[in-house]
Amino acid sequence: MAPSIGAQGPPSPGYSPSSRVSTVGFDQGFRNLWGPQHQRLDQAQLTIWLDSNSGSGFKSLRPYRSGYFGASIKLQPGYTAGVITSLYLSNNEEHPGNHDEIDIEFLGTTPDKPYTLQTNVYIRGSGDGRIIGREMRFHLWFDPTQDFHNYAIIWNPSEIIFLVDDVPIRRYPRKSDATFPLRPMWVYGSIWDASSWATEEGKYKADYKYQPFIGKYKNFKLGGCAADASASCRPPSASPSGPVGLSQQQRSAMEWVQRNYLVYNYCSDPRRDHTQIPEC
Repeated sequence: MAPSIGAQGPPSPGYSPSSRVSTVGFDQGFRNLWGPQHQRLDQAQLTIWLDSNSGSGFKSLRPYRSGYFGASIKLQPGYTAGVITSLYLSNNEEHPGNHDEIDIEFLGTTPDKPYTLQTNVYIRGSGDGRIIGREMRFHLWFDPTQDFHNYAIIWNPSEIIFLVDDVPIRRYPRKSDATFPLRPMWVYGSIWDASSWATEEGKYKADYKYQPFIGKYKNFKLGGCAADASASCRPPSASPSGPVGLSQQQRSAMEWVQRNYLVYNYCSDPRRDHTQIPEC
């Protein structure tokens, strides 16, 4: 399991981007996308689930060109191999086969191992049949099945920052237009069967004797610039020190997470074709 150092958690990032963005009710910001019979809204909490019949997903009412996008999520304990619970940005429906995507995906697991949180960025997706993922995977310094925790993506024209409970865990800067998503995206969440790859590269599959597999979401946050917002719209900042970058305190917290909990980095994978990922 996670190292014992996790008992006290990461050093404080000293800044709370989530506190700058108000919570929206699910119905104010989202709608069901698929699997409506596997989706239940109870006051402010959304529950979605996967069984042998179907999973479920939801989608924001509007597309965005930048912003802070987050939710508090609680994951299913026990055997969840093959199951993915996600919160992500995408324009796949608008640009099939050539889409952009920014992902937070929880890769299901077996009871003796911790969940893996996968972050990923796609740029103009799979137009040539090859999806070039930019995966960084983490274990967490807490058990994400015990309580709700806040997960978020900040995306602006200069950078993408992934946050867990306001702690930055990954920063993906815009080094060139070719390696950065710039087209408007919608916000999605889903639970689905990804047995072919989700758990130890497909070694363990979804086992429906443990169904239903449940994901719970609340405290939805959509703060930023919708695609049709005026040019003067500015998305929320990730840091107290200006519109771009992280403060020294935030960088220290991120370095702590990456030192202790990073379990995969695409940039250091010798199996990858590094001509395809020049930002590394």
